[in-house]
Amino acid sequence: MPDQIDPGACRLYLITPPRIDPGTFPDVLARTLDAGDVACLQLRLKDASRDEVKRAIDALRPVAQSRNVAFLLNDDAELAAQTGCDGAHLGQEDGDHEKARALLKDATLGITCHASRHLAMQAGEMGADYVAFGAFFPTTTKDAQHRAEPEILEWWTSLFEIPSVAIGGITAENCAPLVRAGADFLAVVGAVWNHPDGPEAGLRAMNAAIANASAG
Repeated sequence: MPDQIDPGACRLYLITPPRIDPGTFPDVLARTLDAGDVACLQLRLKDASRDEVKRAIDALRPVAQSRNVAFLLNDDAELAAQTGCDGAHLGQEDGDHEKARALLKDATLGITCHASRHLAMQAGEMGADYVAFGAFFPTTTKDAQHRAEPEILEWWTSLFEIPSVAIGGITAENCAPLVRAGADFLAVVGAVWNHPDGPEAGLRAMNAAIANASAG
């Protein structure tokens, strides 16, 4: 597992906007990553073709990796392994998790576990490098059919060493309970990319909120 996403103090897990312009977004991403601490970047382009995703990987992976930010691909472990990504994040319906684990070898594999303790334990037993719980808050990024409570983070952290990622509607204003519950990473989209003062300000706000919650 890349050092960027080893457990420790809570850190930011940044997910790309649902749509990007591969011509201009690399520069936007570079400025954003330079604004503060980011553990990893997940490329998540649900509506893009495989060729579009490949082009996005080629454009964005060097930006992230040159800044020691782990670059993960959503949904597709095979493509992640083929294109030099640091790993993949898979939902419950995204193929065979055990085959993905074998395919990715020493690369990172993260698994969505919704609000299920059972799914999380299954993922851990199968060799996932992190488990993702959520959604914790309403979100416009995806149709969240599952709602999680901070208690699941407390439970997981008290029993297992595998890192946890909290996801779903997380902002600088509402993230404190998740940090205090033991989340190793906070996955965000809109809190950064839709910030009224721009993504750099959004990233700085998230970093400050995490630091404040950790100190409190």
